[in-house]
Amino acid sequence: MRVACFTAKTMLRFILRLLLLPWLLLLLSSVFSLASAKPAPFAMRISCGARQNVHTKPTNTLWFKDFAYTGGIPFNATHPSYISPPLQSLRYFPLSEGPENCYIINRVPRGRYSVRIFFGLLAQQNYDSEPLFDISVEGTQVTSLKSGWSSHDDETFAEALVFLKDSSVSICFHSTGHGDPAILSLEILQVDDKAYQLSQQSGQGIILRTVTRLSCGTGKPKFDVDYGGDHWGGDRFWNYKKTFGQSTDTARSTEASIKQASNPPNFYPAALYKNAIVGTASQLDLEYTMDVDPNRNYSIWLHFAEIDSAVTGVGQRVFDILINGDTAFQDVDVIKMSGDRYAALVLNKTVAVSGRTLTITLHPKGGDHAIINAIEIFEVIMAESKTVPEEVQALQTLKKTLGLPVRLGWNGDPCVPQQHPWSGADCQFDRTSSKWVIDGLGLDNQGLKGFLPDGISKLHHLQSLNLSGNNIHGTIPSSLGTITSLEVLDLSLNSFNGSIPESLGQLTSLQRLNLNSNSLSGRVPAALGGRLLHRASFNFTDNHGLCGIPGLPTCGPHLTAAAKIGIAFGALLLFLLLVICSICCWKRRQNILRTQQLAAREAPYAKARTHLSQNIQMSRQHNHHAQSRTAAETGPILLS
Repeated sequence: MRVACFTAKTMLRFILRLLLLPWLLLLLSSVFSLASAKPAPFAMRISCGARQNVHTKPTNTLWFKDFAYTGGIPFNATHPSYISPPLQSLRYFPLSEGPENCYIINRVPRGRYSVRIFFGLLAQQNYDSEPLFDISVEGTQVTSLKSGWSSHDDETFAEALVFLKDSSVSICFHSTGHGDPAILSLEILQVDDKAYQLSQQSGQGIILRTVTRLSCGTGKPKFDVDYGGDHWGGDRFWNYKKTFGQSTDTARSTEASIKQASNPPNFYPAALYKNAIVGTASQLDLEYTMDVDPNRNYSIWLHFAEIDSAVTGVGQRVFDILINGDTAFQDVDVIKMSGDRYAALVLNKTVAVSGRTLTITLHPKGGDHAIINAIEIFEVIMAESKTVPEEVQALQTLKKTLGLPVRLGWNGDPCVPQQHPWSGADCQFDRTSSKWVIDGLGLDNQGLKGFLPDGISKLHHLQSLNLSGNNIHGTIPSSLGTITSLEVLDLSLNSFNGSIPESLGQLTSLQRLNLNSNSLSGRVPAALGGRLLHRASFNFTDNHGLCGIPGLPTCGPHLTAAAKIGIAFGALLLFLLLVICSICCWKRRQNILRTQQLAAREAPYAKARTHLSQNIQMSRQHNHHAQSRTAAETGPILLS
């Protein structure tokens, strides 16, 4: 009986465990999923020119208002394409505000980003011209708009994959003289740090500019969000390609679920693989050709999934892939390489293209004809090295203190992109720091005002500085003497005053020094005068107070600046001592006078008291003498 009860209890516990086990596993799985869930990617979308935040249908996407990121002028927008975000405003940048204008967006976490810029057209009568301009991201030029861009969907925006190392991103627009840049929106969308990485080391030093993305076999352009893709994919735009050529291929589609698509690091939407183009008997090869810029490197990503119901196993569809006639992949068997039917396969190849066309050929080798689901093509761009930050800061300070005119621009990075350096700034690549440096400034006759800041000494690599023909005032900063690389210094035709700093004599590389037509005074430093014997060309004329070298008046007794400061300091001390002594003497005199006044007021009372005392004393003496005389006259008195 006990054995039976024990057996029944054991069975009951076993059944309960079996019932509870799935729920326990589900709970553990949920906890593990929550613990390992990846946070949402950083996303910044800006509606250019908008004064309020905007939400757009049908996805209720948030676009932030355009505030304090850049200059330019807000205006009403016309959308060149129906794929453009349905926003009502844009921002355009007249050439009168300078050839370069930038959006500077801060507080962007370090990582890899898809940066996308949509262009717009101004909504005004008789305005039918499209502006042409260049675009750079983080100092690297990524695209140059070509005529006719507004009539092609995939040319109404520029997109690039960039690795951001610091907490900001700069997106600059460079006028080329063909209209004013007009920007509809900006998107900065974080993707996986290893997304589209070509090698283990290349992620941070390479920018991938999107040339095209094609979804094969479908008839409507879509974004990742339309496909229901993962946000870490960056919301890519996929243009459609129904056919590569008339009667050379046919479309295929499926409703089956696709495996292995939305996996890191690229997170492709699974629906991308539900359509495909398949070859036909009338044309042996599947071939896609597009125009590209010559002498560039291109990264090609090809997407496959076996969705044809006629192909069910390994070996039934095998083909080679050729790029511009060269074999890139041999014996591609999608089922074999992906592991199953309805499973995604992605192949990547980077090639150098010398001509103006890029041709992808799928050549069948056995079984059925070739198949392809999607194509991505990127231009591979080496990220340009930036200018030394200290020198950029020095130029920005110079811009403020000298009041540089807006037409000069001076936005973004002064040296990159190399096609668009700052006006008046010359750059040189420094191999030691692997960064660009400023080796020349030519800002003569620019109507500059203000003063020359000490911070100009941060331009350690300057060889030439020309600020002549402006209205700069104040003293010449002695810190200029620390820029030992200076060979040309021209500060003529300004309003500099004071003396010439002794430190300029330390510029042993100086070959030309023009300080003429200013208001300088004092002795020319002896070290500069000695340099005239070394074929240096110096000009100190039209400074009525300068002296001390041939061609200038002879100096009288001359004190150095330190001596002048010492004398002035000594005189100040002497003056202070005299003032203190005078105050002390005055106070002493006042005390004496006050004492005398008090004594004068108390004198009558003291004299009266003296007379009274004398009278009392004399009275006492008189009484004593009187008593003595009385006693003598009467004799002794006998008492009985």
